[in-house]
Amino acid sequence: MDLDLRKLRYFVAVAEHGHFGRAAESLYIAQPVLSRQIRALEKELGATLLVRTTRNVELTPAGVQLLQDAQSVFTTVDNTVRRVLETDRGVERLVVGFAPGLPVGEAVRQFSSARPDVEIDLVPIRWWEKAAPLYDGRVDVAYLRRPFDESALRVVAVGTERRVACVPATHPLARRHRIAMSDLDGETILDAHSRRTSSVEEKFELIAAGHGIALVPAGVATSYSRPDLVSLVVTDLPPVDTCIAVARGRREHRIRDFLTMAIDVLRTPEERLSAAE
Repeated sequence: MDLDLRKLRYFVAVAEHGHFGRAAESLYIAQPVLSRQIRALEKELGATLLVRTTRNVELTPAGVQLLQDAQSVFTTVDNTVRRVLETDRGVERLVVGFAPGLPVGEAVRQFSSARPDVEIDLVPIRWWEKAAPLYDGRVDVAYLRRPFDESALRVVAVGTERRVACVPATHPLARRHRIAMSDLDGETILDAHSRRTSSVEEKFELIAAGHGIALVPAGVATSYSRPDLVSLVVTDLPPVDTCIAVARGRREHRIRDFLTMAIDVLRTPEERLSAAE
C-alpha cells in the first residue's frame, strides 16, 4: 500500500492541534475537506485513528502509534530533501551529533582545519533518542554511548566511561566518595522505566527536589555540575562504551575523513592499546 504523505501531514496536524478547526486553519484548507481526508486515511489503513467529540479529538492507540512513526517519516523526508538541494547547489555539509556530556569539539576543530570546504552543523542528541538521529537522517555521524541499536550502523568504540550516582547534596550518602550498588537499596532511581524525562536538566531538577537519584555517565555529571547535587563513584557499576557511529553505506569522503580524525582524537589510550592487539 502506498501511503499518501499529504494525508499523513493532515493527520499529524489534527493530532497536534487536537481539533479539526484549528488544524484546518493551520493547513489553509476547509474543515470539511480535512475531515474527508482523515476518514479516507482511516479507510486506507483499515484502522480508527481518532475519537471525535463535540469539542476536540483524541488519538486511539493506533493513532498514537501513527503519530510517532509519522513524525519520524517527515524528519527523514525533510532531511532527504535538504541533502538533495545542498548537492544540487554544490554545498558540502557534515552534521555531527553528540550525546550529553560527550565533547566532540576537538575532533570538529581538526576536521574543519583539514576540510575548510565542508560546512559543519553540531546537533545535541537527547539522551533517550540514542541512535535515532542516525536512522532518520538528522545527523551524518554521532558520538554516542552504548547501548543503542547497531543493526544498520558502523560502530567504532573509542573508550569507556564510568557511571556515577547523582544524589542531592543533602542526601545521607553525599559525604562519601565511593559507594556500592547495595548502598542504593530502597532508593528511587530515575530512569526511563520509573520516570521518563525530556532532558538532562529536567532529571537533575527532579533529583535536587528530592524525587530520587540517577545513575549517569561521569561526563554528564561533570558537564551539568551544580552545587546542590553530588556525584558518587559506584565501584561495582560497569562502565559504558563510548563510540563513533555512522549509518552503513554512508561512504561520502567528508564522512570518511571525519571518522578517521574523530576516532584518532577521541580514542582513549586504553582503547588504542586494545585496537593494536
